[in-house]
Amino acid sequence: MKKYGILDNITSPADLRGLSYDTLGVLCAALRAFIVDSVSRTGGHLASNLGVVELAVALEREFDSSRDRIIYDVGHQSYIHKILTGRRDRFATLRQYGGLSGFMKPEESVADPCVTGHASNSVSVALGMAHARTLKNQKYHVVAVIGDGALTGGMAYEALSSAGTSGEPLLVVLNDNNMSIAKNVGGLSRHLSRLRVSPRYLHAKARVKGRLARIPGGDAISRAISRCKARLKRLLLPTSLFEQMGFTYLGPVDGHDLKSVCELLAQAKKMKKPVLLHVMTQKGRGYVPSEREPEKYHGVSPFDPLTGVFQGSKKEDFSASFGRELCAFAEKDARICAITAAMPSGTGLTRFFQRFPDRFFDVGIAEEHAVAMAAGMAAQGLVPVVAMYSTFLQRAYDQLVHDVAIEHLHVVFCVDRAGIVGADGATHNGVLDVAFLRSIPGVKIFCPSNFAELRSMMSHALYHETGPVAIRYPRGGEGAFRTDASHGALVRVREAAGYEVTLVTHGVLVNEVIGAAEVLAEKGVRAQVYKVNEISPALDEALDEQAADLSGRVVVVEDVVDSGSLGEWVAARRDGQTERLNTGDRFLPHGSVGELYHHCGLDAAGIAAFVMNNQQGKEDGLG
Repeated sequence: MKKYGILDNITSPADLRGLSYDTLGVLCAALRAFIVDSVSRTGGHLASNLGVVELAVALEREFDSSRDRIIYDVGHQSYIHKILTGRRDRFATLRQYGGLSGFMKPEESVADPCVTGHASNSVSVALGMAHARTLKNQKYHVVAVIGDGALTGGMAYEALSSAGTSGEPLLVVLNDNNMSIAKNVGGLSRHLSRLRVSPRYLHAKARVKGRLARIPGGDAISRAISRCKARLKRLLLPTSLFEQMGFTYLGPVDGHDLKSVCELLAQAKKMKKPVLLHVMTQKGRGYVPSEREPEKYHGVSPFDPLTGVFQGSKKEDFSASFGRELCAFAEKDARICAITAAMPSGTGLTRFFQRFPDRFFDVGIAEEHAVAMAAGMAAQGLVPVVAMYSTFLQRAYDQLVHDVAIEHLHVVFCVDRAGIVGADGATHNGVLDVAFLRSIPGVKIFCPSNFAELRSMMSHALYHETGPVAIRYPRGGEGAFRTDASHGALVRVREAAGYEVTLVTHGVLVNEVIGAAEVLAEKGVRAQVYKVNEISPALDEALDEQAADLSGRVVVVEDVVDSGSLGEWVAARRDGQTERLNTGDRFLPHGSVGELYHHCGLDAAGIAAFVMNNQQGKEDGLG
């Protein structure tokens, strides 16, 4: 096993408190080396974790994470926290099936106060914990660590507004690795900023207040001085947004100056009120490839730690195919616009941005705003295409209903990462979109299983529909089924003379279902396969038209939850026996897509076993 010097002797946060700052600096270097080595083998979030090493060490040193509540917004930057709270020996299993989660997860450790995975909720959760602490008369600190990216989400500002006026002792650490939140004005501003974050100034301020409190009329004098200082500051400087919300603002401070960060955290702990500490960090720090291209090294597959080169050649995936096809359509139609929420590269829109910058809109982590803005565009004659991950679109359900569907506006939703996604786990598996999209009147759902079908369905959605349309596709590439069978809502893709069972599915899962039919054929069970292309009233018509062919036993196979599934739709539409095989009404663990298919019985072998077991039950009089 590779040795990492001082890191090998750190078993808990308590070990940090007796170390000098110089020794802690050596520890930070060892942590970076460990992160690079470990993530190079498992894949995971690299640049974001390298950027918060000193901050995370400082937080573990100054707070007791076994009792205090430290919430990392999104959680993809919580690797240092995990390492220092007793999970370093499990990092070889990071994001692997049955292994360590890539996000915060209370099941793993008492040091993880809540599940994380989506952005902008940390301050809300932290304030709830602070209120609980007060109401239960308990004593612990509550800290929310939120990045400047997550701060683009409107929910964060709702929470800051509430927290700032709550009076609750609460610390919000703003990890700013890209942009300045408030513009500094002139040399006086820079001077006062340095003064305001100086521990010497803060100590002196506390001493003066303490001495004034011990003399007659001292409290009144202290309040008068504070009012005078506040008036002077308002005259000379713009008030920060955070101060307007009720926070005591500290910063900005160099997030890689461990001593300064520790001293400010220690001061913030003593303030019995809402405090915001503004920390400036460098994403990807300490590893040259990620410093140069932090976005490229944000979420990575295995790579060579010496060169930074990723292992294996990257094959085209659905996101890239979508981006390429959208550019082709936009070239011929100036009405087409693309909207995303802080995920231009993840959704395949980088090429669109480069070619059509005036028609590309990245709104930040603000899905609700993105969908409502798309509604405004559609109302005025544009054709907006909203590209989002399935689990991020969940945030905009109200806008889907209120702003788009009620007015039957023509907005095309390209729902990336639909179905089982894999290593990111429960917060990212897109197993709910069929259910929540189905629940909205007028929304049509298209389900391509390969790139050719994606192109055909995009063309149909853009030019032959008038209302809201969702096109859902998975993470990753296409399978062996490459035929463009996108014509019609329900298409037979595998025939079987004298069939005993009909397997129905949608999307890329058709590959596993066809594989299952072949396994069944070897066992003497004849199965035909139908693929659903469109979940809409057109499917009702198709089911009626194919009623004779679907009169026997039907098994609907999907990688979505059972409630609200296509299987429910089919079962309600037909009189014959309809069985449903899906992910069940549960949240799935993390692991590879193949492992999760097997976990749910949705791989070819599992589907065939389901059919055979139920077949045997029927023959035994048990079904």
